[in-house]
Amino acid sequence: MSFIRTLHGDIKPEQLGFTYSHEHIVCRPPFWVEKGEDDLLLDDKEASLKDVLDFVHHGGQAIVDATAVDYGRDVQAVANIATEAGIHIVGTAGFNKSFLWDAAITPHLHEVIGGNFRTYKDWIEGSSINELTQYVVKEVEEGLEGTKFKGGQVKFGTAYNRITPLEEKTIRAIARAHHETKAPIHSHTEVGTMALEQIEILKSENVDVSYVSFGHMDRNPDSYYHEKIASMGSFLCFDGIAKIKYAPESTRIACILELVKKGYEKQILVSGDTARKTYYKHYGYGLGLEYIIAKWVPRFIDEANKAGFDGEKLVELFFVENPKRCFTFKG
Repeated sequence: MSFIRTLHGDIKPEQLGFTYSHEHIVCRPPFWVEKGEDDLLLDDKEASLKDVLDFVHHGGQAIVDATAVDYGRDVQAVANIATEAGIHIVGTAGFNKSFLWDAAITPHLHEVIGGNFRTYKDWIEGSSINELTQYVVKEVEEGLEGTKFKGGQVKFGTAYNRITPLEEKTIRAIARAHHETKAPIHSHTEVGTMALEQIEILKSENVDVSYVSFGHMDRNPDSYYHEKIASMGSFLCFDGIAKIKYAPESTRIACILELVKKGYEKQILVSGDTARKTYYKHYGYGLGLEYIIAKWVPRFIDEANKAGFDGEKLVELFFVENPKRCFTFKG
């Protein structure tokens, strides 16, 4: 039986609806807390809720919260937002990237994982691959950080243009957790790099990479690279919408349409990775969670139609049909 696992239970894939595939809703990343980077702390549940309600007002139905354990999740707050906003939220088990792991482990997490680990690095370094695997499996099958709210995908991440030994360790743990749970896999690629190298490691763990979505593909606007990843059957997540400091929307849309031209339209996901107060409307007066569905989608439809495609059909694929397949537990 196929299903999608949300914070409030398993649903049929066709129930998911219009979906943002990579967001952060409420989190206080320990690394950024220690650095005093307030902009990167989404620490006001009510402000986050207002942005989610804006998304719902425009027809949004689901959000994949890609916040892993090392990024300071507030699982209960996000679960409450799902209830109050009346949407599906998919939670994330697993890990992010190595530079975040120097931060001290929070007391709450200490209670969950046990041991004498001071930092996330200590924990990952001091645990076997199989011990990390079982932690992730527990988050998928029992609940995130000891709560009753289960993870609906498993995640790993790597650094810019390199994969550290500890990151490889988490990739292998996630691969094994995927085999045990059948959960879909999400990859953080720093500035869109190292996806092909990640795939080599996953294949060495006998992972079918059609179960994997690769994040931040628009940070590396290289159509040849995108085609290489797509040709292996993986999903590509263009999740930097509205971040003009990295590239104009024309660049992102051109990369997406290039994949469509090559026949990979069924492997594209779109989202905003809205992880700063200044990106949120109700924290820092930013464009907010409503921007993609209310502003970017009409622009994309217009550009796609002018390029000879059916823009509305592509939007249905990117935000409904593709997420429905990507986030499904199969078998």
